[in-house]
Amino acid sequence: MSRRALMRKLEDFENPRIVPLGQNLFGASFFLMKLLPARFMLERAVERGQLRPGGTICESSSGTFGLALAMLAVQHGYRLVLVSDWALDRHLHRRLVELGAEVTIVETPAPVGGLQQARLDRLAAYLRDVPRSYWPSQYDNPDNPLSYAKVAGQFIDRIGHLDCLVGPVGSGGSMSGSSRYLRTLFPDLYAIGVDTPNSVLFGQPSGRLNLSGLGGNIVPGNVDHSQFDEVHWLTPAEVFTATHELHRKHGLFMGPTSGAAYRVARWWARANPGKNVVALFPDEGNRYVETVYDPDWLQHVAGWGDPLRKDPVTVDTPQTPMPGWSRFVWKRRTLDEVLAHAPQ
Repeated sequence: MSRRALMRKLEDFENPRIVPLGQNLFGASFFLMKLLPARFMLERAVERGQLRPGGTICESSSGTFGLALAMLAVQHGYRLVLVSDWALDRHLHRRLVELGAEVTIVETPAPVGGLQQARLDRLAAYLRDVPRSYWPSQYDNPDNPLSYAKVAGQFIDRIGHLDCLVGPVGSGGSMSGSSRYLRTLFPDLYAIGVDTPNSVLFGQPSGRLNLSGLGGNIVPGNVDHSQFDEVHWLTPAEVFTATHELHRKHGLFMGPTSGAAYRVARWWARANPGKNVVALFPDEGNRYVETVYDPDWLQHVAGWGDPLRKDPVTVDTPQTPMPGWSRFVWKRRTLDEVLAHAPQ
């Protein structure tokens, strides 16, 4: 069996279930969405000679991309070194170790870029010291968004015409890649990115992030800001509430980034009857049983149990403080263009 065939053994797990959630609302529910870009990046690395049999993969991850790499590495005989931080769920940590990954935890944030930069600094040391090591670089590798052409094709086959795509933004690959390819058929597709306050991805001042998989303290190269028509920011309490609603109303046991996409997509679908909207649900909720789905844990979340905004508040600049659900009309501009026109 060829190495390409071996790399595709997990391909069936990459495809989303397309779940109708209303007359014009669909959820793209993934078992583990990051399997798709991880597999595609490793395949391309093998083709280029960057990753050789028995080689070492080194990556920075505290979430599902690391899990995807671990699943692929154990199948194909690679050593995997992951650099993570406090946000790594203890059950996921245990699973990564069970799969053979070597996990190192960074405790101290870098002066600029926070824990994300500190992880990258530690990663650079591994890449320097480990022979035959390969860095997938999910945040900047163009193969990440390129891989989502497959997902875009599945949406077209299953749903037909799409008017709007909504998804959480972390590395930038899924939303930037999917919207780019969908627009080859639907140039008027409306793309909405979902972020969280204190994330620099769309211009918020950098601060502590409390949502795994959403936002960041560094702007990845794969976030193509010119793909976005609109951006929404949700607080953790708003995201977790929507995650529970997605489970209780539709039986979809998903992670918090899925809840974030659901809340925004449901709002857009109601405001635009007759237009089809798809929300990206990146992963299932199993690793959040002791956090997002634990009533005792939720009591310590800021704003939990308080009245939440039913609709977003439109802001004049993405740099404004955002105590609750907020939106900004991005108009497919670059980050520099948006910030240059922000009110002073």
